[in-house]
Amino acid sequence: MKRVIIIGGGTAGWITAAYMARMLTHGLSDGLQITLVESSDIGIIGVGEGTFPSIRKTLSRIGIDESDLIREANATFKQGIRFADWRYAPGDGRHHHYFHPFQVTGQTQGLDLLPYWLLGGAGEAGWDEVNTVQKAVADASLGPKLITHENYTGPLNYAYHFDAADFARLLRKTAVSLGVSHLVDTVDEVRLTADGAIDSIWTRDNGSLSADLFIDCTGFRAQLIGEALGVPFKSYRSQLFTNRAVALQVPYEVPGADIASYTIATAQEAGWTWDIGLSDRRGTGYVYSSDHTSDERAEDILRSYLGPAAEGLTARILKFEAGFRQTQWHKNCVAIGLSCGFIEPLEATGIGFAEIAALLVTNLFPWAGQYESSAKQFNEMMVKRYEHVVDFIKLHYCLSERRDSAFWRDNVAASSISNTLADRLERWRYRPPEFMDVDLNHDIFTEANWQYVLYGMGYQTDLTARAGTFRYFDEARNAFADIRRQASYAKTIMPRHRDLVDAVRSGGFQVKPQRSTAR
Repeated sequence: MKRVIIIGGGTAGWITAAYMARMLTHGLSDGLQITLVESSDIGIIGVGEGTFPSIRKTLSRIGIDESDLIREANATFKQGIRFADWRYAPGDGRHHHYFHPFQVTGQTQGLDLLPYWLLGGAGEAGWDEVNTVQKAVADASLGPKLITHENYTGPLNYAYHFDAADFARLLRKTAVSLGVSHLVDTVDEVRLTADGAIDSIWTRDNGSLSADLFIDCTGFRAQLIGEALGVPFKSYRSQLFTNRAVALQVPYEVPGADIASYTIATAQEAGWTWDIGLSDRRGTGYVYSSDHTSDERAEDILRSYLGPAAEGLTARILKFEAGFRQTQWHKNCVAIGLSCGFIEPLEATGIGFAEIAALLVTNLFPWAGQYESSAKQFNEMMVKRYEHVVDFIKLHYCLSERRDSAFWRDNVAASSISNTLADRLERWRYRPPEFMDVDLNHDIFTEANWQYVLYGMGYQTDLTARAGTFRYFDEARNAFADIRRQASYAKTIMPRHRDLVDAVRSGGFQVKPQRSTAR
């Protein structure tokens, strides 16, 4: 039997433990022996409450019931992100917003609708409005599914918002039920072999613990990969300026108030505020650059955004650095979560990266001792993902027309834009993002994601030179009209988000049994 020790709990640690246990241990006599060690002295950061739609497949594989997730992790449904004031400064009198939905349409009967929208075939409406019904549903604070839909399924694509600490506890309960050993202890020393691998860890109460593979989920401290093994961290601060966040948990002013079914990201003078609706509170915060504002000013901005709801509440300040380690699997140590890297929370990539890493280390597990080849493939795949995400996040900033503060002026400076992103923007001057612009082995964002942000920020793609090749304007207009009709119908049948969450919390999903076809 192979032994794995995971250092650190939280979302990254427990999602890795649960996933590996389900795939490589549960029901197997010769599977893994997995131990997770977490210290009672170190708390969970617990403000990262947004996820990708991929979380549904991950949780389904682990074996967590969606109703339990809603009840035990204080979860609600997330259908995308609403970006407010990113394009123009509100002082200009132009309050602009756009939506980055999870639902993708884009084609009707093989017809690509985007060129026809770019050529004016849908009028003045935004791409986020004419391409999917999800904006209309989310704007009305409706849910993405019905109470009768099965676990993790629904007519609209979705992810979740949840309480990070509650989510970690649910994962822990599940992982332990799958055979993971849980030790509450503090790691005081990491002992290395002569060739620089980890030999064992020394814990305060359980003494020496050894394993075949060590997984570092110790957060920003990076106790194994950084402190013990000295693997360097590469900063991307020259491109992504935000490095701090001030956070407040705010109760609803009115019991039973609507729950937004998207993250609300509102641009501010030196960063942006997040606003996430859970069932009993809102998770809010201001992500900002300490080079462009002070901690005191940042807290004032957040409290001003929240108004009376913030009175008497104590704020938390968190520090981070945008970047990642070029080597995330070194010898017999793998870093997952904040210990390997962090790209600011704008598109909720943190948990998404932990999901991917857990999947990869499971599939690449060195059963025969092939650490070097497994590490090489793991590092190549993870590093490319991080590099591509840096460009995607920068896209949100560098297209802004705001010039009201140094933060926004610095963000549009050519020196802060990578060559790869500049190349993308140049090629998209005369054609929109397409499938050939993404690599599904290394990209967590598809061409549809790039399109929503690119055109939400007002980018102009000029198709004039090839306008004559688009011969199906009548069909495109009919398709746009059909999407509008579908949106109107969806608003009549989809439940109020609050009502859906309350119904699940009180009784679970009421899935109707399938009718038997047997005679």
